[in-house]
Formats: sequence, C-alpha cells, structure tokens
Amino acid sequence: MLMYYVLLMVGFLSLIVTIIRFIAMHRNKGYTLLNVGKTLIALVIGVFCLVMTLPSLKYIVLKEYDTVSGKCVIDIDSAGRSSEADFAMTDTDEDFIFRNISNLDAYGKSIPYYCQVTVTKDHQFEISYKIYDAKTRKLVSSGK
Repeated sequence: MLMYYVLLMVGFLSLIVTIIRFIAMHRNKGYTLLNVGKTLIALVIGVFCLVMTLPSLKYIVLKEYDTVSGKCVIDIDSAGRSSEADFAMTDTDEDFIFRNISNLDAYGKSIPYYCQVTVTKDHQFEISYKIYDAKTRKLVSSGK
C-alpha cells in the first residue's frame, strides 16, 4: 500500500515540477535542449505514475476491495534488508507481492498453502494477506 501512495505522490510532484519548469522557461526564454529534455522526462515520469495509480484511486478511497482465495505457492526472497514474498495463486494464475512478511516454517513450490489475498477491485495493488495451512485451514500468518 505504501508503494501506491509513493507512486501517486511522485506522479503529482513530477507534474507540478514540469508545469513550473515550463512556465519558468517561457518567461526566461530559456529553451535549451537540456532544459526541454529534463522537463519532458519529468513529464513522462509523472504521467506514467499517474496512469498506473489513478484508475485504482476510486477503489482505495472507497475501500472497495476484492478477496482472491485459493491454493497458493509462496516464494520468499530475503536477499535485502527485508523479505519479499511472491504469492502465486494456483487456481487463478495471479501473482501478488508483499514486503516484510513474517518467516514461514517451510515455503517453496513443494509446500502448498491456502491463501486469502485482499486486493483492489482491478487487482493492481495488494492490501493484505492471510496464509492458512492447506490441510487444516489453521491461520499460519497474516499481514498488510
């Protein structure tokens, strides 16, 4: 969820900076290739971030979430400072990524779990997860 807000803010800030730079270039008549290039790059970055985040804004503000549940395979990568888990839902062929997941006793392709993943209605951004034992349906881990 943090990544969504970071992308949204980067998009808005890039557009604001772009507008200010275009106004400053117009007033100073400073249309150098470097200034125009930097401004166009900021514009492209801002528009790209907003195109990725704005369609999901309605779902996040109104808290319209969808729950994807079923058997899943979890692959945890702990190479950096925090661990990152890839949830591969075998029933729906969807993949979801969560950061800072608690350590599981066993994971990998040979260890199936039953997962409930809460996502936005358009399935673009992950909200929370619950991991259950595949046989007993006992809650193993949960998080946001």
